[in-house]
Amino acid sequence: MPDLLAPTQHITLTEISWEGYETILNLLGDRPVRVTYNRGLLELMILSYGHERYKKLLARLVETLTEELNLPMEAGGSTTFKRQNLERGLEPDECFYIQNQALVRGKRSIDLNEDPPPDLVIEVDITHSAIDRAEIYAALGVPELWRWDNGILQFWVLRQQQYQQVQTSATFAQLSATDLEPFIALADQTDQTTLIRRFRAWVQESLMTREKES
Repeated sequence: MPDLLAPTQHITLTEISWEGYETILNLLGDRPVRVTYNRGLLELMILSYGHERYKKLLARLVETLTEELNLPMEAGGSTTFKRQNLERGLEPDECFYIQNQALVRGKRSIDLNEDPPPDLVIEVDITHSAIDRAEIYAALGVPELWRWDNGILQFWVLRQQQYQQVQTSATFAQLSATDLEPFIALADQTDQTTLIRRFRAWVQESLMTREKES
């Protein structure tokens, strides 16, 4: 396949049909390119090392939380989620089934016409998308969105088909975005193994104490 994306980080195409969107997905296969589709508007984006580094770190924080809080979880990674009747589709940076994990456990594929969307999605916005990805998540019915942008982490929850910013996570009670920011900042000072060990200790000593006291 020709290198359509060089030398820019992303390109946006207009008036692309649903069939054209699915053709592009098939042509790309497992190549590390993010494809966002919203009713005829299609964006192809190359993911940078910085983007992948932060999204993986945020995913490890979520995984640590589910382990320490004993929450069953199914990780969906960057699965392509799409609905033809909505003419929308995209790949999250990371996603997780937690509240609905039992409904997707053991599945080899997800069909949003029958299966629920992920309970929690992570978005790392380093190279800003030309398409409003939050609008697509809302249309697909994703309940919670974590967005990392310019050193700031925000939690958003879906209410009446629109996202509203909240102080504490809907998935992890008593957890605020500001709780996680110091650990994310540590990524520039220490390795991720050490960082996760420190975060795990904080969850055990502080977050679990909050939950018991609430």
